[in-house]
Amino acid sequence: MNVLIIGGTRFFGIPMVDRILDNGHNVTIATRGSHGNPFSGRVCHVIMDKTNESSVKKAIGDQEYDVIIDKVAYSSNDVSSLLKNVHCKRYIQMSSCAVYNVEHLLISENEFDTKKHGLLWMDRPANYAEGKRQAERASLEFMDISQCTFVRFPVVMGANDYTGRLKFYVEHICNEIPMYIDMLNIGTSYINESEAGEFMAYLVDDPVFGAVNGCSKGIISQKEIIEYIEKRTGKKAIFSNSGDPAPYNGIGADTSFDCTKAENIGYKFSAISSWIFELLNSDLSPQHK
Repeated sequence: MNVLIIGGTRFFGIPMVDRILDNGHNVTIATRGSHGNPFSGRVCHVIMDKTNESSVKKAIGDQEYDVIIDKVAYSSNDVSSLLKNVHCKRYIQMSSCAVYNVEHLLISENEFDTKKHGLLWMDRPANYAEGKRQAERASLEFMDISQCTFVRFPVVMGANDYTGRLKFYVEHICNEIPMYIDMLNIGTSYINESEAGEFMAYLVDDPVFGAVNGCSKGIISQKEIIEYIEKRTGKKAIFSNSGDPAPYNGIGADTSFDCTKAENIGYKFSAISSWIFELLNSDLSPQHK
């Protein structure tokens, strides 16, 4: 199949593209060109600004692909500028579990219904969650729901996470910098970068339509992350209301996501405990490993 990938040159886009190539597909990646091309010689690479409709037209206008994977859909206008100008049989959008308005264990896909959400044409808003809702909804102006997959991930963690969110805890504890943490004991789900990429690639050959959750099994709290770092380093976390806000603040209740739909097409997610402590180890200094 001919697969167009919008983005894909960083973080979990790299294992995603590698797996799609390994599965024998022809891949075109479309990026702004600011992060290079780690797949040189293996993919067709076009440069474009997805937020600029004329740039999209010039780069890929009126071309047709079997599958488009859109990793850069943050608003309704993002989707419009793409799907107005290129054709595909199937559209896979990297959405987010942020679309849900609820916090509880085993949130299912039907707790946010894309079709029923009011559409607003907008550029990327300050409200990330609403931008993702609008990106999903805008897709249905151009494609039937039977052609669309909205992949809803929680926070993605991994060694190549350029946000440095998990390293925040290691660095603050090791350097005795005060942290502000709002809900220390609240647990939530995450997904590892390699598994996030592999699941997106899996959907190219084993499609599921509409929304689909993807996350590691189980939940982990900031307290568990901190206690592990304290045990390995021999240092104690410093908590203060005036400390640096922790990146995983903001969860008000234990939260996880039901992945039955993904499992029904044969994909099995790993347990969070099978990788998160190894990932923390990679962020520790050599004397603490």
